[in-house]
Amino acid sequence: MAASRTRRQREIRRHVWIYGALTPYIVIAIFPIYWMAITAFKQDPDLYRMDQFPLWFHLPPTLRHFSYLFYNTNYGAWIVNTMVIAAWVAVITLLIAVPAGYALARLRLPWRSAILLAFLLPQAIPNLPVYVNIAQVFYQIGLNGTILGVVLVHASHGLVLAVWIASAAFASVDVSLEEASRNLGASPLTCFRTVTLPLAAPGLIASAIFVFLESLDEFTGTYFVGVPDVTTLPLLMFNASMGGNYQIASITALLLLIPSIGFMLVVERFLKADVLAMVGR
Repeated sequence: MAASRTRRQREIRRHVWIYGALTPYIVIAIFPIYWMAITAFKQDPDLYRMDQFPLWFHLPPTLRHFSYLFYNTNYGAWIVNTMVIAAWVAVITLLIAVPAGYALARLRLPWRSAILLAFLLPQAIPNLPVYVNIAQVFYQIGLNGTILGVVLVHASHGLVLAVWIASAAFASVDVSLEEASRNLGASPLTCFRTVTLPLAAPGLIASAIFVFLESLDEFTGTYFVGVPDVTTLPLLMFNASMGGNYQIASITALLLLIPSIGFMLVVERFLKADVLAMVGR
């Protein structure tokens, strides 16, 4: 009896320590979302009054900014632009990442580790000078201000992540399964299509989702390559913030948050520990 009570007390203390340690992280993670949510529904006089407690409503919440955004602007077209660009970026990067990831995972390439490291080098360079130079090149060949130009600049950034995850996904597939398929007479292409690709599919789907979400939130590349003819939600959010339209910026941020949360739940389901363990190997 006493031993059972002691175990329960230890378990309670352990949970108190765990949740106590998690509480600051949860507060830090949730507070920006809470702030955006109340800002989106605030009236202008309520938002700009600094002499009152800012974390709640002092005037009735309003849908006026939602109504203005959806009925008096081209918000629908901007949403479509954002989603179409992100979808094309995911498709293009996946088409490149699948063969590249398979080659890096299965073929005995010389300097394989150096090749994987080379894919990370663009991440070591600040995005701003890269996008400025890309914008100059695109201007000369007529891709500035086009959907295609924005897709390409997003894909150049998302390809790094896609190749690394695709390589890990293929590396996590047991080679003996491929060998068994080949021993039964399957051609290399049939073996890849019926054995390797289905087993690596969860990691590849996760890779595509990561790239989609990265494109969904990309601002800098779109600003230098797409402006003024291509408008996406991150651009709208930036312009609204710079103009002091914080309700519009908050509404846009909340709308961008919805697919991000949904897709991350899907990624958590697909991206297993065995795939993560192979990243970079």
